[in-house]
Amino acid sequence: IVAEGQTEKLYFESFPVLALTVEVVDLKGQSKLKLIESTESIVQNSDKDYDDVWCVFDMDVNQREKELSDFDGAIEKGNSLGYSIAYSNDSFELWFYLHYNYTDQKNHRTFYYQFLSVQWELNYEKEGKKYSYCEEIYSRLQDDTSASQEKAISNAEKLYKAQSDLPYHQQNPITLVYELVNYLNSKLRR
Repeated sequence: IVAEGQTEKLYFESFPVLALTVEVVDLKGQSKLKLIESTESIVQNSDKDYDDVWCVFDMDVNQREKELSDFDGAIEKGNSLGYSIAYSNDSFELWFYLHYNYTDQKNHRTFYYQFLSVQWELNYEKEGKKYSYCEEIYSRLQDDTSASQEKAISNAEKLYKAQSDLPYHQQNPITLVYELVNYLNSKLRR
């Protein structure tokens, strides 16, 4: 799994699977295509043979025309290389939100940050993105009786089915993280 952020890396590393490599690429404001190129470099220069390669990224907040075409182009390029793409629009935090609620409204990431702040009783943007907190998000969601991974998968799948015919950047809200979660769940240690 190659992701663009610490939150994603630590969340996916928390899945109890035997063989999982999660890399974070700091794009430093560069394009999503750079994440695909970095993934290609990691795969080509690794001594490991990977069963599957996943790229995880979300839409840029600005959503100017350049970012929109970059988002679409990164998904198309990754798919052409045989990678699975778990993209989100507007943010990865939509995935966490879907554990609690369904929405088909185009919310800015600050909406999800505010919801998670209230739900988890902290300032998510400041405290929830810290390394130590990100390490606990998977178990927090698993242990929270008001959260449901099954519900999140169902909610995300419903969003995808309703928008899958649209250009990637127009699919909003959307998160294909559910596909990666389903994949990881199929590999869980028993």
